[in-house]
Amino acid sequence: MDKKSEGYVIVDGVKTPINGHKNLLEVIRASGVDLPTFCYHSELSVYGACRMCIAEIEGRGVQPTCSTPPEDGMVVRTNTEAAMRIRRMSLELMLANHHGNCQTCDKNTHCRLQELAERLGVKKVRFEEPEADVVPVDESNQSIVRDPNKCILCGDCVRMCKEIQGIGVLDFAGRGSNARVTSAFGKGLNQVECVYCGQCAAVCPTGALTVKSVLDQVWKAIHDKNKTVVVQIAPAVRAAIAQEYGIPSGEQAMGKIVTALRRIGFDYVYDTSFTADLTTVEEATEFLGRVAEGKNLPQFTSCCPAWVKFAEQFYPDYLENLSTCKSPQQMFGSLVKKYHAEKLGVPREDIYVVSVMPCTAKKFEAKRPEFSVNNDPDVNAVLSSQELIRMIGQSGIKLADLPLDSMDLPFGFKTGAGVIFGASGGVAEAVLRMAATTEGSHGHTPEFHEVRGLDGLKEASITLDGKEIKLAVVSGLANARNVLDKIKAGEVHYDIVEIMACRGGCIGGGGQPLPNDMEAREERKNMIYDCDAVQSLHNAADNPFVKELYATLLEKPNSHIAHELLHTHYYPRKRIDGQPVELSPAKPEEKIPVQVCVGTNCYLRGSYDTLKKLIEAAKQAGVADKLDFKATFCFEKCVSSPNVQVDGKIYGSVTPDKAEEFFKETIKPVIESQEKVEA
Repeated sequence: MDKKSEGYVIVDGVKTPINGHKNLLEVIRASGVDLPTFCYHSELSVYGACRMCIAEIEGRGVQPTCSTPPEDGMVVRTNTEAAMRIRRMSLELMLANHHGNCQTCDKNTHCRLQELAERLGVKKVRFEEPEADVVPVDESNQSIVRDPNKCILCGDCVRMCKEIQGIGVLDFAGRGSNARVTSAFGKGLNQVECVYCGQCAAVCPTGALTVKSVLDQVWKAIHDKNKTVVVQIAPAVRAAIAQEYGIPSGEQAMGKIVTALRRIGFDYVYDTSFTADLTTVEEATEFLGRVAEGKNLPQFTSCCPAWVKFAEQFYPDYLENLSTCKSPQQMFGSLVKKYHAEKLGVPREDIYVVSVMPCTAKKFEAKRPEFSVNNDPDVNAVLSSQELIRMIGQSGIKLADLPLDSMDLPFGFKTGAGVIFGASGGVAEAVLRMAATTEGSHGHTPEFHEVRGLDGLKEASITLDGKEIKLAVVSGLANARNVLDKIKAGEVHYDIVEIMACRGGCIGGGGQPLPNDMEAREERKNMIYDCDAVQSLHNAADNPFVKELYATLLEKPNSHIAHELLHTHYYPRKRIDGQPVELSPAKPEEKIPVQVCVGTNCYLRGSYDTLKKLIEAAKQAGVADKLDFKATFCFEKCVSSPNVQVDGKIYGSVTPDKAEEFFKETIKPVIESQEKVEA
């Protein structure tokens, strides 16, 4: 052990071992004192902006504990007069800069600002609210609502999107009193590279970022006598609801959810784990076919819509490697609409399918145009786990006191393989279980513990038909970017890769109840595997209703009808929408157009500096008036980043250190050529 991680700190008179803790805040919390914070999350970098976690260190004065490493012999007091005064003042300043309307805020009773105001006894704010204009609320995104007026500049969303998700659609802009968190050029979240994962909302301590609700339209459908309203419940929801209501197990929670949903007025209650089983069969069959052909490997899973959009935006070259299987949510919608339309003899559009999902990106997925028939979506509305809790509350139902009920059949029956889709590694393990069982395990379903857990990257291997199959399980899109880059560079080799956008998988989806930290995700993960353990079947291929579905409708895995109902395609997307930003003062039609991409990939590789250096080179050469410089977004036909388009032609790898050379060798000759034509 590192010497610095040994020893003791005296916290409010209590001798507390350092025990490897990376900062003083963690040592203090280990001593039994819960110092408040807004900007500290153990999985994010230390920011130290909120000044709530301050304490008085003997010989050093008042210090922020999140950014102070512990040292043997430190003497710390957490509730001195100075520390408490500064803590309260910091909170008052945040309250003064925060637009209230708490009663109607989505984070009401779950707001960290509200909680700490009560805890610290702040009943009156001495500072006047600034006279700044109220900024419009951004409701353009299909999954997330952003209210900048409630932002306290803690930076949690900025660091989450940049560090854990590797995207960075939000950042700080402005200085001093004009500082704000915003997207590129102030665009709506639907116009930038957002993948709808909702992890920003999961860490936001106030109502600045919340899950977009569709509860009103679901209630409207339930009250419409012409609608048959069907609901599916995702595997990870049972664990979150059990945690929220203090129910001992996920399976008990599911039984109570079924009862509650029937009382609310849903006509049929089903389990998405059924179509998770179906996804396993289709995906495993597809994978084994690719292995036999040696084609489009590694195969990437396609259950996570945030990961799929990430691939469409940043790694379009790998879209052929994605499994063509729809997600379990979309398989369910497609099947149920066909099944009930034929069984009940009602028009497809009168069947209203509701999903209860842990994932905010599922709201986006349900609205993808390829998942509809004649403008009738396969899934009509997606409720997050948070919205389900709110719906139960609106109904006055005491969930914990309800009796258990069972799902409707056939789409309510599942195996353990379908349930473990809720945790990172579950999709991969379900596929491995089926593949390994097919290889003659005589009815015993093997388990693959090496792909379980909350680590961002897990690896495993299995021998199939004498061939070693290598597998990777990735959660968190920054980890996905790292793995994809290594695959591209030939540094690693895998045959199948499971990728989930959220750390820990669906158990940590952006729509899960708060707190949604790694500790809560660990508990939910354990519940998911406990649910698997109590199932009578653990191999998706053994699900009798899946077998019946193939016998009566789908014929066989990967058949023509299976592809029609259960498979899809993906396509490259622009990283950011909108018109180029004009940077030259003169009329553009008189100039040679030079556009520099400032989308995320190019930005991360220095495109802003490239743009500045090109403009400076043009000024020094005295030809700035001949060029029309623009900061633009994705060209769609990108080369290696950063990308620059000169007079209609795209050039790649124009890094800042190559900008001057690029100007001399590429841009200047275009100017000279135009001058000759004009002469």
